[in-house]
Amino acid sequence: MSKPTIDNYESEHTKFLQELFEKRPYLAEQQKEARAMWWDKKLNQEELKRFTESKVPQSSYVYFDWLKK
Repeated sequence: MSKPTIDNYESEHTKFLQELFEKRPYLAEQQKEARAMWWDKKLNQEELKRFTESKVPQSSYVYFDWLKK
C-alpha cells in the first residue's frame, strides 16, 4: 500500500458519506427538504426590526440581582 498524498487522500468520513449516498440516493432529497424546513426561511424585516428594538438591556451580572436592591 502506497503512502497517501494530498492529491489522492480521502478521509474516513468522506468515504462513509459517499457510500451512504450510493446506497441510499433518496437521502439527498430528504436532506434538501429538511434544510428548507428548518433553515431556508424568509425573514420578515418588520418583525426583525421590532424584535431588535424591543430588547431589554441585560445587567452585567444577572445572578444575584437582588444585591443591587
